[in-house]
Amino acid sequence: MKPVVVITGRPNVGKSTIFNRLTRSRDAIVDDMPGVTRDRHYGDAEWNGLAFTIVDTGGFMTGDPDDIVTQVNFQIRQALDHADAILLVMDGKNGVSPYDREILTVLQDSPCPVFYLINKIDGEEKETECFEFYSLGIDQLYPVSAAHGYGINTFMDDLTAVLPEPEPEDEEERIKVAVVGKPNVGKSTLINKILGEERLIVSDIPGTTRDSLDTVCERNGRSYLLIDTAGLRKKSRVEEKIEKFSALKTLRSLDRCDVALILVDAADEVSQQDITIAGYAFEHRCGCIFVVNKWDLAKQEGKKAKDYVDEIRDQAKFLGFAPVMNVSAKTGWHVNKLFDHIDEVYNQYSVQIKTGKLNSIIRKAVERNLPPYHKNNRLKFNYATQISTKPPTFICFVNFPKGIHFSYERYLVNEIRKETGLDKTPLRLFFREKTGRIDYSSRKKRPAKRRKRGHDK
Repeated sequence: MKPVVVITGRPNVGKSTIFNRLTRSRDAIVDDMPGVTRDRHYGDAEWNGLAFTIVDTGGFMTGDPDDIVTQVNFQIRQALDHADAILLVMDGKNGVSPYDREILTVLQDSPCPVFYLINKIDGEEKETECFEFYSLGIDQLYPVSAAHGYGINTFMDDLTAVLPEPEPEDEEERIKVAVVGKPNVGKSTLINKILGEERLIVSDIPGTTRDSLDTVCERNGRSYLLIDTAGLRKKSRVEEKIEKFSALKTLRSLDRCDVALILVDAADEVSQQDITIAGYAFEHRCGCIFVVNKWDLAKQEGKKAKDYVDEIRDQAKFLGFAPVMNVSAKTGWHVNKLFDHIDEVYNQYSVQIKTGKLNSIIRKAVERNLPPYHKNNRLKFNYATQISTKPPTFICFVNFPKGIHFSYERYLVNEIRKETGLDKTPLRLFFREKTGRIDYSSRKKRPAKRRKRGHDK
């Protein structure tokens, strides 16, 4: 396990910019609007050969009864409890704030080292702007510029000098699971229930989650990376720049996940936006599971599970292979059973079929249902092979690839599913032409034979 470094401070002092600088990424959304970061955001960093985990937190505020503010402050305190070092970031341009004094009071009893970063100091000539921060009773300040990198090297050398060495971890395959859906369908509530703690902020206000947040958990000897994402609304309703960034990061989460949990609100009808989100998951070729949340409310309204499943199947025919299950993230009903489905989908998603078996399946399928003619020529299948997993991807070599009708392609995919039991994962099937031509470009040229003098003409 790697040591943990937590970044804290009041809103809009550049915490997320420092997070991106230290992780050498753009994982944290950065904007001038205060309060962009709300949940804890984890990332990996390395300096002087030492690997550690960076935790970005929301802006610390006091004296506000707002529910979101209360939960943000709770998340900050949770992160600080697990820190090996703390970075308190303050704003060098705007000077000392009452919030800075409040945070110092919270940190004064911290058992781990605290580093005081005065951000937005772009060069040595501006370090005089740090002087007023000594009034807080701090012995050592680090003038830095997260945006330009000024002062970062000195600070990082001192930070890594006090961090403990990482504990060895088991090199184990981690299943990446993204939780996607419309705003306010219970994505963060579901992850909190799985983790057994208030890891993510939950509110009835749509758009509470703005970033894609990663959390690791262990179940039955297996490791999972849970990715909470921002709710996806209709494009016509997305106005704020922050929401556009959040939607983009949600789509990127589908790029890197193995299994997508598509959350649907059982209290409502299946909407076109639900199907659009399912379409995004399908386009990114990840394993998919429809999770019908708030089923406790649906049962009170007299809804039947079969009717809801039929509605999903009717509107999302392209995801006919995706399992559908009902849960209640709030009460925990059926939440633990999610992992049985995740494991099953992932196992199929990463399966490798032997070439001999695959060719036997294709040969029998073609004999059972002959392919059509193409320009008066019968289509001939030479052989097939699997070229990748996640999802299982196959290539069939035929004499006229353009002559394969989509209905015959669908027939072959269904035959592969039936014979291999891969009924819960996307499959990809491509057709290539086998010309039989020899590629001479890669062959070594033989030296020209010298003619014997006696036979020269």
